[in-house]
Amino acid sequence: MTWLTWRQHRAEMYTLGLLVAVIGAFLLAVGLPMHSLFPGGAGQCVGITVTDTCSNAIRQLAEDHGYASKMLSLFSLVPFLIGAFFGAPLVARELELGTWQFAWTQSVPRMRWLAVKLTALGALTAALAGVFAAVVTWYRQPMDQLNGRFTTDAFDVEGLVPAGYALFAFAAATAAGAVLRRSLPALAIALGAFLALRVVVAGWLRPNFQEPHRLMAVVAADDKTVDPGGSRMATGNHLDWVITSGYADSSGRALSFPEAAQMYVAAQREGVQYSAYLHERGVQQWVEYQPADRFWTFQLVETAIFTGLAAALLALVVWRIKRRVF
Repeated sequence: MTWLTWRQHRAEMYTLGLLVAVIGAFLLAVGLPMHSLFPGGAGQCVGITVTDTCSNAIRQLAEDHGYASKMLSLFSLVPFLIGAFFGAPLVARELELGTWQFAWTQSVPRMRWLAVKLTALGALTAALAGVFAAVVTWYRQPMDQLNGRFTTDAFDVEGLVPAGYALFAFAAATAAGAVLRRSLPALAIALGAFLALRVVVAGWLRPNFQEPHRLMAVVAADDKTVDPGGSRMATGNHLDWVITSGYADSSGRALSFPEAAQMYVAAQREGVQYSAYLHERGVQQWVEYQPADRFWTFQLVETAIFTGLAAALLALVVWRIKRRVF
């Protein structure tokens, strides 16, 4: 069965292995010059006092590597490609070509056939996604030290979650293929499920994996950074993930943007600084954030969500193959 799995899926193995290798070589080539900007590590360029050398390095990082965020956002689909291109043809190809009548009636029972394929291809999916994540993590190291790892172009392609994403894509494509009996429609269904779940988890669940911390303080009279659009209150660690922020009146009631804008107009009308106007009325700044040291906890939780859903989908595949006569 191992030899048969290799024979049937070697094209996908070669293609996806080459894809990860090309991405790795590309990130190595463009990452070495970026790392060379910070010989002692980018972490030394964080703090109240920043040397001219650090300022020049940070400026050059923005100028020469400003494309990184958009590029890594596109790379967030790589785990889907790895998982779905292994999963879509796993069952669908047998049903599409009618070869299931031969493959599942020989000396190897269909459950053993399915178990070997799911185990081998699932393990390879997780391994390739892990290699991809490791390369991206190395590439992003200077940016992580400056900006944190909770940004979407970091969290979604580093650590453990790429393997969880890939396994979910693998399971979704396999399940869709078992139901639809066609590889290409299975890919489309898996892509829709993958994107929908990613949006729900990243936009709704992830910020609440743990209760956010909240800071609140009266606006300083000489704070020149405040504006009606929102508070820029610092959390104490530049790597923290700020979820939301704003203003509240002296009683603690959150102020809406129109209310903050009205006070800004009133401050201009009176000819006083906006922060002084807010301070005089006891207006407070507030910020909700997730501490940077929760990164690995959040990675484990999100990986568990996607891996658990993948296991449920693969259980559905096993049930369908075991019970149904095609």
